This record gives sequence, C-alpha cells and structure tokens, in this order.
Amino acid sequence: MHLNHYVTLGRSGLRVSPLCLGTMTFGPDWGWGSDVAESVNIMEAYFAAGGNFLDTANMYTKGHSEKIIGDHLRASRRRDRVVIATKFFGGMFSGDPNGGGAGRKAIVDACHHSLRRLQTDYIDLYWMHCWDIFTPIEETMRALDDLVKAGKVRHVGFSDTPAWKCAQAQTIAHFRGWSPLIALQIEYSLLERTVEGDLIPMAEELGLGVTPWSPLKGGVLTGKYQKGKPPTAEEAKRGEWVTKHLTDRAWGILEVVQRVAREANTGAAQVALAWVRQRPGVGSTIIGARTMDQLRSNLDSLKVALTSEQTRALDEASRPALNFPYDFVKNSAMFMQGATTINGRPAAPFPLAPQNDQERH
Repeated sequence: MHLNHYVTLGRSGLRVSPLCLGTMTFGPDWGWGSDVAESVNIMEAYFAAGGNFLDTANMYTKGHSEKIIGDHLRASRRRDRVVIATKFFGGMFSGDPNGGGAGRKAIVDACHHSLRRLQTDYIDLYWMHCWDIFTPIEETMRALDDLVKAGKVRHVGFSDTPAWKCAQAQTIAHFRGWSPLIALQIEYSLLERTVEGDLIPMAEELGLGVTPWSPLKGGVLTGKYQKGKPPTAEEAKRGEWVTKHLTDRAWGILEVVQRVAREANTGAAQVALAWVRQRPGVGSTIIGARTMDQLRSNLDSLKVALTSEQTRALDEASRPALNFPYDFVKNSAMFMQGATTINGRPAAPFPLAPQNDQERH
C-alpha cells in the first residue's frame, strides 16, 4: 500500500490517506514538541509522499498546532488540497465555564477560533474530542448540523465517546435529517484492544470510519524502551502516560512484535502499525511524528504486509479481555445453531441442549 492509495472515510465520499498525520507534537509549547521549522518539514515530507489528511485540535500545544498548520497551508497555497480535521471540547479560557465542552455556545465559539488559527473558511472534519456528560447529545448534534449548513464544517465525527452514546447521536441525526457522524477516533493498538467489544462493531454497523490514535501506545510498541531499564530524561517527559504501560503483559506482546519484525525484516513500529491498519473497520490510522526520522519510520509501515501466521501470533499475544456479554455472544452459536453451519461457521451443540425429540419432551 502507498500513502496515496486513498480510502473513503466511513459512509461518506471523503477520500483520505490510509495514514493520517497527527499534529499534537506541532509546537514546543508543552515542552516536548517540534519547533515550527521542523513541523513544516514534517508536513511537506508527508504531502510529498502523497498524504492529504491532517489531524489536530483546538487545545493541541495551546492552539499553536492549528496556527502552524494554518500559516503553512496559506503560504504554500495547499489548503484546498488537504483534508483538515480538528476538534472542539478542550477549554481554552481559564475560569470560563462555557470555554469548553460540547454545548452550542462552546462549539460555535471553538469553531470560530479554530477557523481563525487555521486561516481557512471551513473545516473538513470536525471532531467532538470527548463526550460531554453535562450536555444533551441533541444540542451537540444540532449545533454541528448548523455549522455544516453554514458551510463552516464539511463532516462531523466523535472521539473518545462510549459506543452507546455514539449510537444514540447517530440515530437521532438520521431520524431528524441532521448531518451524520462519518468517523470515530479512538485509541487502538496491540496494547489497547478493548474497543473491539463495543466501539469497533458499532462503528462498522453505523457507518463510522475508525481512525485509531496512539497505535504505538506512546512509543512503547516501537521497542525503544527496555525491560528493567528506566526511561531516559527525554522519554520521561511524557511521564506516567507512557511508563504506566510498561507492564509484564506489554513486554510479552512486544516480544512477539519484535519476533515478527525480524521475520519481516522490518522494525517493531512498522509491524505494530501494519497490524492496526489491517483491522476491521479501520479507515485511516493516525501517526505522530516529532522528527523526520519518526515520520519516515511510520510511513515505512505501508511497505509491510503481515502473513496470516504473523497476524495470528500478534492476535493471540494481545488478545483482550472484553466486558460481558462479548465472550458469551461469541460462543452462543453452540446453543443457537443446533450443530448446523451458518455463514460457513460450524458449531457443536450446546451441552445442555436436548439432542432429540425424546429429550426435548
């Protein structure tokens, strides 16, 4: 696969690259991001390779990420050739109770400021960054639909929101003729697969293309951390967000990732990204890059085609424990199918089910 082998995102006609360039690291304002020059170089290298999909948020590096993107796209006259996704929800004004969240006032205000920083008339994909438990979902969806009708937003999506709330929002949108959700942004990696219980199936059923974030789990799946060795000062800047994931389970998964990488003559990061990219429901995977080397490493994952045996090994090593009733439903064929075959899947009869008419009565 190549970066310019575009895919349609969810149940929409929006064409995006299979790898989306995440820009949370654009700007040094949080103490560990890229400076402006390096951020521009990373964007240009991504575009040169055929990429067209940028993901940011109003709160990333205190708004600097959006400003860097806006400045460069305006100067390079690329705006209309690039798909820009940004997010609302994060509060940007201390002490203002309406400065963040998903209420109408907050959404409209956040959109206004993002458009100004991005120096554009419209946002291609506008994400709700997280579920706002204080705001009725009808208010959020109607406000987003108004922004679409006003031409300020082209498509809408949700990030970091429970499956039942996404389903409620999508159903209301379809019932009332409002702009539907076309995408779902969630954490998804070999170290975070619990989304396979509710969120991924919901997205597939309701037409939301999945855009995984943190597919390398903050760098854990790159293999740069070593068991028993504390993170370096540079690595420790990310704090517990990374180090808390350096568990025995993580080391076991990483061992399998590295074995597969040796078999495929590639790196651990490329294997982990290739695994995410081929998962059901995934549309465009978000890659982060603080340096040009990291960008090149991530783009190299498009050259990796995992074999069925390698995929199976990774699946087994990282198999998640899902909430009830998922394992129960998965095994329900035993007492539903009566030893017949449905959709090519045979099933043994449930041990307690009656086997003949005499047992049945």
